[in-house]
Amino acid sequence: MNARQTLIRGGLVLVENARFAPVSLLIEAGRIAALIEDGDGPPDAQVIDATGRIIIPGLVNGHTHSHGALGRGGVADDATLETFLAGASALNGGRTVDDLRLSAELSAAEMIRKGCTACFDLSVELPGPSVAGIHAVAEAYHAAGMRAVVAPMISDRTIYQALPGLLEAFAPQMRAALAAITLPPWQDSLATCKAAFAAWPVPMDRVRPGIGPAIPLHCSDDFLTACAQLADALDLRLQTHLAETRMQQVAAMRRYGTTLTAHLHSLGVLSARFSGAHGVWLSADEAARLAGQGAGIVHNPLSNLRLGSGTAPVRALADAGVTLGIGTDASNTSDGQNMFEALRLAATLSRAGGDPPDTWIGALEAFRMATEGSARIMGLADVGRIAPGWAADMLFLDRDYCHYVPLRDVLSQIVFAENGAALREVMIAGRIVFSDNRVLTLDEPALATRVRAAAARLDAANTDTRVMAEAAATVVRSFCHAACAAASHP
Repeated sequence: MNARQTLIRGGLVLVENARFAPVSLLIEAGRIAALIEDGDGPPDAQVIDATGRIIIPGLVNGHTHSHGALGRGGVADDATLETFLAGASALNGGRTVDDLRLSAELSAAEMIRKGCTACFDLSVELPGPSVAGIHAVAEAYHAAGMRAVVAPMISDRTIYQALPGLLEAFAPQMRAALAAITLPPWQDSLATCKAAFAAWPVPMDRVRPGIGPAIPLHCSDDFLTACAQLADALDLRLQTHLAETRMQQVAAMRRYGTTLTAHLHSLGVLSARFSGAHGVWLSADEAARLAGQGAGIVHNPLSNLRLGSGTAPVRALADAGVTLGIGTDASNTSDGQNMFEALRLAATLSRAGGDPPDTWIGALEAFRMATEGSARIMGLADVGRIAPGWAADMLFLDRDYCHYVPLRDVLSQIVFAENGAALREVMIAGRIVFSDNRVLTLDEPALATRVRAAAARLDAANTDTRVMAEAAATVVRSFCHAACAAASHP
């Protein structure tokens, strides 16, 4: 028997992201070698009986933060993005390299359990990146069997330096304490990233490096330009948070005299390697600039709603020709890594404003965003579709689960009803990584024990920082509200 050939038969398969058909799949060397409509396939292939399964490509998470897994439940109910950022050190401070690895393992376990086979991870390490930390995250995804772009999230400005006028809103004593918080020079951060990339610890067929300048306002212009130059030189994907909140656009006008996207365009940062997460407050001009450079936007409806950031203009972006993906964002700001939930919201939120049905995001369009779209943003040209030559990254759903009984419009029932409950097996690169309600590549009980211990230790270590962050959040919230109100009523 050819041990490298596997035949999957008996399932109802989403072919080419276009139609469902009862075809067999021949898998070889981690790829789909053939779709067999008639016949039995090679007699010596290992057979997987997929009778009773609906088979779809794995979901691709176009934007997440693995470090958020250890911060789950630590975000206030009334948090906005800016107040969340004011408390970032309380959630992420004091972490060891093992904590970074642990958090990535926890994120990977949840993503696999929810049908996600690849992700774009902007992982942060405070006060700045280390080679060991970047490598730990890459090794965690490799061991879990996932595909990932591991992009260190880096800045050279704190939120207090990023938002013009914010420091002045604090009383003198608090102002001095916040002004004393600094980040490493951007040259040091990029040097660390270059060293980590040059000695990449795992094969790049599944896990590869990227670069993640956190938020344009939080990065000096020289830093942003250097990140884009590094992405060009090493053929890396670059992702930032773009126009996530109204405050970001207001601050951009104050600092640059123009929109965030126009400023990035003037710096030469926009390209086909570039993607912006969120894009909630993008204008028509910005959409045209992004489309003109072949850039992408990742829609993150879970965290956009959780933090009150708004609803992204997905239809306008799509009509402008912007490449679109879907992401979960972090487990602390979206409360999970469920791409099925993000997929459903991407479709249903387009219907919330009373717009005519021909402007809504349909089931097929949303599904393609959550598969091929996110994969394209990650630079994965052959991920997100079940077709010959494409990666064998697939999900096996239970056709007898209540979501599919009766079965009429399969894709519609997946997009609007599935939440991961019907998921029975997950395959990545031709390898089964989830089956019998177990992630086969991770020791989940041991992982849970380690996570609880780490969370307790970190919570205790960051108590004083949390008190300061909570005090600062009150001023940050008031400042942002006033700034946005003034911009709306000049």
